[in-house]
Formats: sequence, C-alpha cells, structure tokens
Amino acid sequence: MVSKEIVGLLLAGGQGSRLGVLTTTTAKPSVPYGGKYRIIDFPLSNCVNSGIDTVGVFTQYQPLELNAHIGIGKPWDLDRISGGVTILSPYQKSDNSAWFTGTANAVYQNIHYIDKMNPKYVIILSGDHIYKMDYAMMLAAHKRNKADATISVFEVPIEEASRFGIMNTNEDGSVYEFEEKPAKPKNNLASMGVYIFTWEVLRAYLIADEADPDSSNDFGKNIIPKMLKDNKRLFSYEFSGYWKDVGTIQAYWESNMDLVKRIPDFNLFDQSWKIFTVNPVMPANYIGPEGVAKRSIIAEGCMIYGTVINSVISPGVQIAPGSVVEDSIIMANTTIGANTKIKKAIISENVTVGNDVEIGYGEDIVNLCKPDLYNSGITVVADCATIPDTCKIGKNVVIDRHVTAQDYKDLEVPSGETVLKGGIVYE
Repeated sequence: MVSKEIVGLLLAGGQGSRLGVLTTTTAKPSVPYGGKYRIIDFPLSNCVNSGIDTVGVFTQYQPLELNAHIGIGKPWDLDRISGGVTILSPYQKSDNSAWFTGTANAVYQNIHYIDKMNPKYVIILSGDHIYKMDYAMMLAAHKRNKADATISVFEVPIEEASRFGIMNTNEDGSVYEFEEKPAKPKNNLASMGVYIFTWEVLRAYLIADEADPDSSNDFGKNIIPKMLKDNKRLFSYEFSGYWKDVGTIQAYWESNMDLVKRIPDFNLFDQSWKIFTVNPVMPANYIGPEGVAKRSIIAEGCMIYGTVINSVISPGVQIAPGSVVEDSIIMANTTIGANTKIKKAIISENVTVGNDVEIGYGEDIVNLCKPDLYNSGITVVADCATIPDTCKIGKNVVIDRHVTAQDYKDLEVPSGETVLKGGIVYE
C-alpha cells in the first residue's frame, strides 16, 4: 500500500458568486490573477514548495477550465505515478449519488481516495486565497503539540474581525473556542481556512458528521466545534505575511494592484518560493515606438502601442496607439482599439474594445442590478464581450458575456448600469 505522511486536499468546488460575471462560467479558483496565473496556482505551489507531492482537488461548480488548467499537474511537478494531483468530482455510487453538500461532505465522499494514500495527516486548503506559506512548518507545529487539529490563523484589524471565523486561544496556542463571524469578537485571530488534521481522528469525525441529519457538513460550522466540545487537542498556528481572500470584486482588484507597487507586499519575484503555472507559450511582449508602460505587469505575447499605467496586463493583449489604460486589469487575448481610455476596470478574456472608447469615468453610482457586488467604482467587462467604437461607459457598470454592438441601447452607458445580452436589463 502507498503510504504518504501527509496528503493535501484542496477545496476548489465553490462558485465564488461575489466575483459576479468573472465566475459565470468558471470556478473561482480558475479566475486569472497577476497577469499569468490562476488563483489555484498559489495553494498548489505552496504544496509542492512544502514537500507535499500528493494533492486531491475537489471540483464541482463549472470545472471545465479548472480541470483543463490543472491537467495532469505537470507545471507543479505533480504528474507522478505515486501520488501527484487527482481531480475529485462528485460521482455516481452504487447506493446513492449526490453533489458535495459542504466542505466536510466533499472530503467524506472521497474517504476511499485518502485511505488509498494511507496518510498520517491531511491538510485541508481553500482554493481561492492568495498567499505563500510553508505547510511543512505548520505540520512540525502540529506534531510538536501532539494536536488532533491545527488551524492557521491570521491577525486582522479588530474592526474587521466580525467578517471572519475567530479562534479564541490560550497562551500556549491551544484553541478553547471558535466563533463564526461573531458580532463582538474577543480577539482578532481569524481562521485562514487551512487545517491540518491527524487523519485517524478526522476520519471518525467525518463519518459521525455524515450520520447527523442536522449537520451542514462544514468544517467551520460542524467538525471543529464538535472536536472542541469533545476536548480534542486543537491548536492555532499563527501566519504572518501576505494573505488575501480575493472573493469580492474590490478585494480581487486591490490584490492585483498590490503587485504593481514599487516594493510589492506580495513578491512574485521571490526565487526561493516560486509560483508555478501553465506556460502560455507566447513570444516576449513588445512595446511599440510610442508605447509606454509604467509601474505595471506586462505578460508575454502583449503588443503595447499605447500607454499602460499601474495595471496588470495578461498574455496576448494588444493596446493600440493613443490609448491609456490606468489602474486596471486586462485579461488574456483582449484587444483595445486606438485612442481609448480605461480607468479602474477589470476587462476579462477575449474582449474587443473599440476605438475612442471611455471606460470608468463619470459619477460613482453603485450598480443598480447588484449593488452588493459592484459598488467600489470598478467597472467589469465579462469575457468575449464587444464594446463598440465611441462608447462611453461609467463606473460600477457591468458588461455581460458575449455582448455585441447590437446589445447596446445607447453608446452612453451611465454609471451603475448593466448591459446584458439583448439590451439593458434592470433586476
């Protein structure tokens, strides 16, 4: 029997609905990030950099792009006969078939996969966070404490602590209480969603949790509170460094903008902790005779004839002369016409922006269809959309997927509006 000391289990099945049109047809972990990466590249790279060579990736929502990106795991050196990366999706069973109903249920439904690897420990990871972390050091702390579970925590500003699961701990780091998004948090140690469990212990709790009809089969809501109630040994592991949940439009945009600072908070040039991804196999980027790029990331295959300032530009993007792109994220294979101005926008893949277009100007009015998602002044254009020549688009505007020139009621799209296939629609 194969025997691994630790197996990585990466939860990547969530929709990420707070990213709006960026996740309409793709899972949140496969959303592009940082000019050439996908979000899932970070936990996968953390695994291999930490010496974990066996990783199961749980997929469920819109897995096509995610599965294609991971493939057989070659970019992460996880294309192995023993271990490597395995995609774990819901499947038909002899007695029943069901979607994953919660994070714990996803692991429960794949107990046979973990048993086959015969690990002593498992590490549960979220597939949608940006950070660099040595899981080997966390495992060492888990062993040192003779813990049943170790939970990584991160100090957040106390005024934001009510948005997170908060761990209340003793002086030795042992956890005595877990509060899920408390109204009045007792401290600011937020759970990062990274757990190491002793597998024998977790396995028993997963089986008991599945038999509980009142359980929502979730690690944060059920498994960890039950272990605390049973006086199991739970310890916190404090992480210091860059960590970002890029689950909202604003957080996603801010995290990308963090990369273009003169001394970035999150350093992608760190040779001691490389982030691996699929190589797009494109030529080097080209800056034209009047092209300018300042404080920006320009990926391979780009052709820049205009001006790019404080932006992240993905592979294969073309920006025509006279255009200015500022404080924006432009995803792969998008074309921007001449004399166009783009300010504080997220432009998805394969978008065509015409000539003399303006995006991201005007009043700061929240989106009328989905004010809870689009309210930070950022205009978002979904993949494969077309923005016709001379179109003026305001702030917090959403342009849906595959919108064509015929779908615009007017070439003036004021702040807060949404353009959907077939015309402007208000919900």
